[in-house]
Amino acid sequence: MTAVDTSIELPAAGGGWRTVELAAPRRWEPHPGPYRSRVAFAAAHVVGDPWGENVPGAPAVVDWDSTLEFRRHLFSYGLGVAEAMDTAQRNMGLDWPAVQELVRRSAEQAHEHGARIAAGAGTDHRAELATVDDVLAAYTEQVEHVEGTGAQVILMASRQLAAVAAGPDDYLRVYSELLRQVREPVILHWLGEAFDPQLAGYWGSSDVDAATTTFVQLVEAHADKVDGVKVSLLSAEHEVGLRARLPEGVRLYTGDDFHYPELIRGDGTHHSDALLGAFAAIAPAASAALAALDEGDLERYDAEFAPTLPLSRKVFEAPTFYYKTGIAFLSWLCGHQPGFTMVGGLQSARSVVHLSEVFALANAARLFPDPEAAAARMRSLLSVAGAVR
Repeated sequence: MTAVDTSIELPAAGGGWRTVELAAPRRWEPHPGPYRSRVAFAAAHVVGDPWGENVPGAPAVVDWDSTLEFRRHLFSYGLGVAEAMDTAQRNMGLDWPAVQELVRRSAEQAHEHGARIAAGAGTDHRAELATVDDVLAAYTEQVEHVEGTGAQVILMASRQLAAVAAGPDDYLRVYSELLRQVREPVILHWLGEAFDPQLAGYWGSSDVDAATTTFVQLVEAHADKVDGVKVSLLSAEHEVGLRARLPEGVRLYTGDDFHYPELIRGDGTHHSDALLGAFAAIAPAASAALAALDEGDLERYDAEFAPTLPLSRKVFEAPTFYYKTGIAFLSWLCGHQPGFTMVGGLQSARSVVHLSEVFALANAARLFPDPEAAAARMRSLLSVAGAVR
């Protein structure tokens, strides 16, 4: 009989090794229906096909079976899917033909499961746009595609608009025209430069207060066409202030992967809903926390989220835009995909020491359905990396 390993040796930062005892797996309760107290989306990643030429600069080759199975996993925990967002490597390997197919396939599956789905519409299918009118036309094309699938539209921040806009008026012009055109209320996405340095100065100013004033002006003028706003600036203080300024009925979907438990919990007057890449990694724990919130059990809510926060902060540490690597890595460790392969070769974006800490924190949060299988996969990665004793 083969002995069962109950621990794993992991390389530690600065050299040396640390022994991590494998935590017992936890049985997480499924929750296929939505939550009463909050709306919750997980921004899902895509799985690269290990047989595809998923190297930097090459067209994306997606493992569709694993990608769609992962979305069913999220649906089983009551989470909607925010599709084709930055978590899915928009502007970092996922090209427009793959985006179109991804949104179409995911929307069909969501409708079959009665699950909520929203999908990103941007301008990334056109590399060079010279004018604000060009940006508006590009946005319109993607909005029409998303609407045609039946998914809710998420108006993503545009690198091209950031490059050509002369000031706040250009942002207001583009977004106002789009909001007049859309059929149903959308989610506005303000992605900070920590996630994408090319979005610095979005809304026409590098001053966050001035940019926020422009953003709120837009929402107030078109509140009937705005379901909510997703803000990813990693500032809890800014988010608390912004959500208090939003018109009644407009949600704030937190994109703050560093402070989501307190923001979703709320302050007794206002709260945030969720649209988080972190939820793709911690779906069972997020489900348990939201179920506790539905029951008014704040102590259990806090306890369910507490061990996930150090993990999320590690996955999203600077350079934050490489967090997708941690999301895909955890998916692999949990058995949701056959290999640690990403489009654009992005699996190489984090060090083996970083990934070892991600493993340890996920183990502490008891997120591995099969800890021994996760450890075996981790050991194989360490061996390939040459991190062996």
